[in-house]
Amino acid sequence: MRERAYQSQSEEETFEIAERLGKDCKGGEIFLLNGDLGVGKTVFSKGLGKGLGITEPIVSPTFTILQIYEEGRLPFYHFDVYRISDISEMDEIGYEDYFSSSGVCLIEWAELIRDILPDRCISVTIEKELSKGESYRNIRICRYE
Repeated sequence: MRERAYQSQSEEETFEIAERLGKDCKGGEIFLLNGDLGVGKTVFSKGLGKGLGITEPIVSPTFTILQIYEEGRLPFYHFDVYRISDISEMDEIGYEDYFSSSGVCLIEWAELIRDILPDRCISVTIEKELSKGESYRNIRICRYE
């Protein structure tokens, strides 16, 4: 496991951290995006998409579970599994095809589908630290190989 930590002072910095990460993607990455409501998961998602060359607006797939963006240099599969009530719903989406593709997956609330996640995921955790300001975020990125 390799871990990197970043400190972000603003939404713009969070976006830039994710954008750099997106630019480094080779394909086949699966990001598990963790964090409480309001920490900047959507901002991070938008930055990652921009780094992959996505120009259309990145929106949270809260109600659709999956948004697919194929116009960038790599396909981007953005999952939000918060509303999954039974893991079998992921079968209906055909998750295995996305997880084994040459695109990039980003999964919000991934702990809800832990049993079906592959070992080779990249965990991204965003946390507030209010003692350092309202906009301050700690961002930890752990690569499991």
